[in-house]
Amino acid sequence: VQLQASGGGLVQAGGSLRLSCAASGRTFSNWYMGYFRQAPGNEREFLAGIRRSGGSIYYADSVKGRFTISRDNAKNTVYLQMNSLKPEDTAVYYCAADRGGVGGSSTRLYDYWGQGTQVTVSS
Repeated sequence: VQLQASGGGLVQAGGSLRLSCAASGRTFSNWYMGYFRQAPGNEREFLAGIRRSGGSIYYADSVKGRFTISRDNAKNTVYLQMNSLKPEDTAVYYCAADRGGVGGSSTRLYDYWGQGTQVTVSS
C-alpha cells in the first residue's frame, strides 16, 4: 500500500492550497483517512479525519473553519483544502490511513503514511 501526497508549496498568508493523497489498494473506501502536520521541533499534530463514507469528519481546533477534508472513494483519494493560511501553518503535511476504519488523533492509530509534502506560508 502506498499513499502518494501532492499539492504542497509556497503561498502568501491568506492564500489557499489543496493537498491530495492518492492511495493504492482495493479497500481504500473502508479506511479512515487523516491529515497531520509536523513543524520543526514539534510533534506530529492531528489536523482532520474522515470516516469511510465521509459522513463523520473531525477537525482540530487550530484549523476548524479554515481547512476542509474530503474524499473521493472512486479515485482512492483524500483531499485537504486549506484556506486563510497563516505563517504558523508552515509544516510538512502528511496523510495517513487506518485500515480498521476507526481513526483518531493519535499517530499510533494509523497503519500507512504518505511521504509528506512541504507547505510554507510567507507573511
